[in-house]
Parts: sequence; structure tokens; C-alpha cells
Amino acid sequence: MSTLSYAVHDSMTMLRRNLKHALRYPAVSLGPAMMPILMLLLFVYAFGDSIGVGMGGGRDAYLEYLTPGVIIMGVAAGAMSTSIAVCQDMTEGIINRFRTMNITRSSFMTGHVIGSVITTVVSLTLVVGVALALGFRPDANPLEWLAAAGLMAAIAFAVAWLSAALGLISKTVESASNKPLLIQFLPFLGSAFVPADSMAPGLRWFAENQPFTPMTETLRGLLTGSQIGNSGWISLAWCAGITLVGYIWSRSLFNSTTKH
Repeated sequence: MSTLSYAVHDSMTMLRRNLKHALRYPAVSLGPAMMPILMLLLFVYAFGDSIGVGMGGGRDAYLEYLTPGVIIMGVAAGAMSTSIAVCQDMTEGIINRFRTMNITRSSFMTGHVIGSVITTVVSLTLVVGVALALGFRPDANPLEWLAAAGLMAAIAFAVAWLSAALGLISKTVESASNKPLLIQFLPFLGSAFVPADSMAPGLRWFAENQPFTPMTETLRGLLTGSQIGNSGWISLAWCAGITLVGYIWSRSLFNSTTKH
């Protein structure tokens, strides 16, 4: 087998290991879906009428606006489980066993990242299901749904690499669960819940120039038919940049902590 074949084989082995862990501990793997679902229920039923009227509609109109932002929030929420999983492996001794085995070093991180993407997609399916049950009715065609799924996978892939690096720099599981909080909080400071142009000038500037706002606007345009503009290309650029930073950072940290 070639070096690439060995790397792919070992990465698939690590992926199966992580997916088995996810099946054994569904509360941890599907936990990231709970917060977006709770926020969806809270904002729709507690604030939907008043915010919807302020936006020129009602509760149903606000549900249509809110759902894409909550889905993006679900992607960001997956950062915590990835960070915790990586930190657990690094601090509980299993990595020392892997060092004695004939496996490619990159497979450890690759398995965690791909496993995170898969569990995040499953969590988002639950979020979308709840939104549909509440009355969300997207008008996306099959191609737009495919583009939306691709965008979610790209964001999840980028966030997974960044959160894996956060897990590597964490000394305890507790700190690993705290470090991704900024990632989870960013959608609140974007256009997920209210339009950015309704915010105060300083906050509006931040909302318009942080990564989750164009991602939210792109998903909203794909699912509900609103204008996307150049948000799609900006979102892909953010995904590529975050992926590159997370990959280089996590690879450097992993190599430095596991070298003999």
C-alpha cells in the first residue's frame, strides 16, 4: 500500500472509533443540537410576535428569518464536543498507546474532524426537523438544498479544525469545554436573530464583518429566497481561511505534544 492509502485506511479506523464513541454517548454527540432547538423555541414563542411585527411580519415571518441563523448556531455549537473529545484523548493516555502502534500520525486528527462533521450534520437534521414542525416552510429547490448542505459541511469542517486546536491547547476537559464559547457566541453578534442594520453602529460594524453573518445570509438566501449578493463567496473564503488556520495550528500542536 502507498503512504496515502495507509493514511486513508488509518483515518477511517479513527473515524469508526469516534463514531462508536458518539453512539455510546449520544448526550454528548447530540448535545450541541439542544441549545439551538431551545433558542428556536424561546425566540419563536416568547419573542416571535413582537420581533416579527417589528420586522414587518408576524411569528411565521420571524420563524422564516430565524431558522437559518439557528442552524448556523448549531454548527458553532459542535465546537465544544470536538474540543472535549480531542482533549480527553490527549490527557487520558490513549495517545501514548497510539504512539506505539503503526498508524499514521495525521489519522488521529483527521478521524476527529470528520467524525465531528458527521455528528454535526446529524444534529442539524434534528434542528431542521424541529423548525419544520414549528411551521418553517423553505422554498428551496433540490439544488439549493444541496448547496445549503455543502455550505453547512464546509462550515462544520472549518469549525472542527479550529476546535480541535483548542482541545489540544487545553490541559483539562473543563477548559476544553470553555475555550469554544467564543465560537458559539459569535452567531448572537451577527444577523442570526435580528438584521445587522438594526444594531448600534459599533456592533453593526462587527456583525457585518464577522464570519457567521455572511454564512447566515447565504443559508437564508438558499432556503428562503432572500438576496445572497456576495455573501456566498465571502462565506467560502472564511471557511477556507478558518480551515487553513485550524489545520496548521492543530498539526503544529499535535506534532509538538506527541514527538518522542
